[in-house]
Amino acid sequence: MDPAIKLLRELVAVNSVNPTLVRGAPGEREIADLIAAEMRRGGLDVSIETVADGRPNVVGVLESRIAGQTLMFCGHTDTVGVTGMMDPFTPVDRDGRLYGRGAQDMKGGVAAMIAAAISVAERGGLSSGRLIVACVVDEEHSSIGADALVKSWRADAAIVTEPTDLQIAVGHKGFAWINVAVEGKAAHGSRPADGQDAILRLGRVLVRLEALDRALQARPPHPLVGTGSLHASIIEGGRELSSYPDRASLQMERRTLPSEDEATALHEVQQILDALTAEDRTFRAEATAVFSRPAYEIAGDHELPGILSAALAHAGGQPRVTGASFWTDAAVLGHAGIPSILFGPGGAGLHSTEEYVNISDVLVCRDALVELVRRYC
Repeated sequence: MDPAIKLLRELVAVNSVNPTLVRGAPGEREIADLIAAEMRRGGLDVSIETVADGRPNVVGVLESRIAGQTLMFCGHTDTVGVTGMMDPFTPVDRDGRLYGRGAQDMKGGVAAMIAAAISVAERGGLSSGRLIVACVVDEEHSSIGADALVKSWRADAAIVTEPTDLQIAVGHKGFAWINVAVEGKAAHGSRPADGQDAILRLGRVLVRLEALDRALQARPPHPLVGTGSLHASIIEGGRELSSYPDRASLQMERRTLPSEDEATALHEVQQILDALTAEDRTFRAEATAVFSRPAYEIAGDHELPGILSAALAHAGGQPRVTGASFWTDAAVLGHAGIPSILFGPGGAGLHSTEEYVNISDVLVCRDALVELVRRYC
């Protein structure tokens, strides 16, 4: 069995469900130990850096004695939960695919980047420069691992090995989470003159948000990532059937473009609330920003996508530059001054009950990364 696929199977067999997403989940400690041991066996200098209790980043370094550029490979070691999966941590090979939780998102990419670094080490190391292999925690929630990484490590460029179907993604969308709380007035259901229905009033907000979403998606799209969008995620309200609800709340998400800043979403929602208040002075609502991450796009004239395209062609792939709809740690690296792009194996089933990665893609990804190191460093 190819060493990259053997490592991938070992990674999938470890439960590394994010404990912030699933209460009681084990987190990344066990998988960090496995990765650290593998990189040490491969000749990398390894450090284990605790980000939160039981949640360590692992960073391996391969360095030449001759000065040169520093390249970083980065991937996350946490996964989402496994509800509905029959046997999520038993890797299964079938029809050229490897199944299991995290196989595509993103243990396939992590295996490829570690295997690439070890292959470089086994071939005599770097002719010049430095290679950093960073395996970070918590990308599936709030990226505390990547935030910690960029405080301690620098690089001239980075590849984040998220699943891209072996396409070279040079940018992706951001997101913002907004809470909207609408006030009503509690009253007995038989006394409409005394009550104000907070849920129906929240309906006014939803109508305006739906119109905004249509408008966003009707705008000229970004050439790589399309248009902005929003959706209502969670609604709560009401206490009992025979009472007017005095409060209703909405949790929503706005997906943002590289040209939009993180404050855009809150501003848009506040404009809606202001308009509704102007129309009805009894309308009372408040919007609060909960959490956001900016979109990201590498500079159009950066050399990295071109070098990776050539490396991928050398490895037998067909280079295609694109953008990604989902958010990744590349934005954390990029906004910290490390120009970054996404490149990883393909598959299907991210966050679903049947997840797999294409085994051949993992090998092509590894080989392309090996060639990239040779050309870039």
